[in-house]
Amino acid sequence: MNSSVVVPVIDVQSNNFKELWPAMVLAFKTSSFIALDTELSGLGARKALLAESIEDRYKAICHAARTRSVLSLGLACYKKLDDKADRTYLVQVYNLTLLCAEEYVIEPQSVQFLVQHGFDFNKQYAQGVPYDKGNDKGGEPQGVTMRTLFVELLRANKPLVLHNGLIDLIFLYQCFYTQLPEKLGTFTADLSEMFPAGVYDTKYTTEYELRFTASYLEYAYKKCKLDNSRSITAAQDGPHVFLEFCNYTGRMQSYVDYRPCTDSLGRDGPLNICIQFSAYGWCPSGSSCPMSHDTDLIIRQDEKSKDDKRQKRKRRKKKKAAKQEGEEEDDETPRDKKAHMEDEDKDGEEKEERKDDEKVQEKLAPHEEMLSGEASAAEPQTELQTEPQKIESNATQTQEATPDERNQGPKASERKAEGGTHRAGFDAFMTGYIFAFATIRNAGESDSWIPACANKLYLSGKSVPLHVTKSTFSKSSRAHVTKMEHIWRKRFPKADGNA
Repeated sequence: MNSSVVVPVIDVQSNNFKELWPAMVLAFKTSSFIALDTELSGLGARKALLAESIEDRYKAICHAARTRSVLSLGLACYKKLDDKADRTYLVQVYNLTLLCAEEYVIEPQSVQFLVQHGFDFNKQYAQGVPYDKGNDKGGEPQGVTMRTLFVELLRANKPLVLHNGLIDLIFLYQCFYTQLPEKLGTFTADLSEMFPAGVYDTKYTTEYELRFTASYLEYAYKKCKLDNSRSITAAQDGPHVFLEFCNYTGRMQSYVDYRPCTDSLGRDGPLNICIQFSAYGWCPSGSSCPMSHDTDLIIRQDEKSKDDKRQKRKRRKKKKAAKQEGEEEDDETPRDKKAHMEDEDKDGEEKEERKDDEKVQEKLAPHEEMLSGEASAAEPQTELQTEPQKIESNATQTQEATPDERNQGPKASERKAEGGTHRAGFDAFMTGYIFAFATIRNAGESDSWIPACANKLYLSGKSVPLHVTKSTFSKSSRAHVTKMEHIWRKRFPKADGNA
């Protein structure tokens, strides 16, 4: 089954930031939920970021946020259209190129990763939207700035959706809100008041609700899109996800980058899959890896592996049933005697399954999961927009591969192109799609989200999430209370003076 979707991503720089401001604010206010992703200049020592103590992890990420910067911010506003069938969303995607006005560390590894995925550093330094980190400079921020845009995001009071989002939230807080508090409990208390509509982490949703074989962003997105498309094609009961995008014209068209997301599930031939990339969405060899990093083929292989295991289990059950029937007919056969070859096959299979499960359950994924934060897919009418053009998520408009392409392994140029849609705006779109798909699996009311995943952030290597809540042992930070009083024009509870 081949399908594709072309996502219009509006590029926002300093030369059009003020022009696009009204559309972005309107998109915030009229959305049903907002998905977000960042690209960062680095994260520092990976070992500290994966410390056993969550408090130590928080301190390490805080240090990174104070010394590094956000290079790009992706925002995807999903508005549910109630007058349309199933779950139809109008999606508006923005990719903001940013430039920190202060000195910051930029890591060679991050530069290499971003350049490989098409990030333009020349454009960033020439046209990046400027911002200052930490506390507000010169009183409360005024005018059209990144800090006031973040305030508008908070005022919209919509559910915020991220993928592996703890790092993103810490950087957002430091770069666009105020100085980070010293304690993790104070930080989560602040977040719970900043986003009262809830914070949702699709990494956690993918792992614990959808239970996919892998949970890195591109894999989760394409698996959700494939399952949704199959459900529509099979005319299965229940809601499905459909998307609409604005049809931009005139001056707006010059700001739009159309990002194609093609599928290659119809491709035949050997599945020369990179095991490292298959598990974590990251490979140390990068584009020079001789094996395929094609996510569609990885999904296909995983599904085939699951089918093979089901068939093995069925055969094992049949053998067991036949054996029991034979024992009942022949009382002379010792009841405790076992077929040597059968046990050998069963034990070998179980060992293989355990090995596979251990690979899948490995949660650390230090490079991919940490780098996912570095570069990890409104009203229909405004003065900047025209009527939306409907694009269904099960569109089937990609071209079939030629016989020569099907019979050959992936070319080097194809491998380099894999993950070419990897940028903050498109990553935010993919994050939002995963959330939209996951909500239709929720058995609750049609207007509910995913209660089991609300305010739970995925933690690498941990079996429990980080809860975004205000503990009875932690108060909000003083700087946060001051800002919230400005944002909402009302008094908030007394702050933690030690924060």
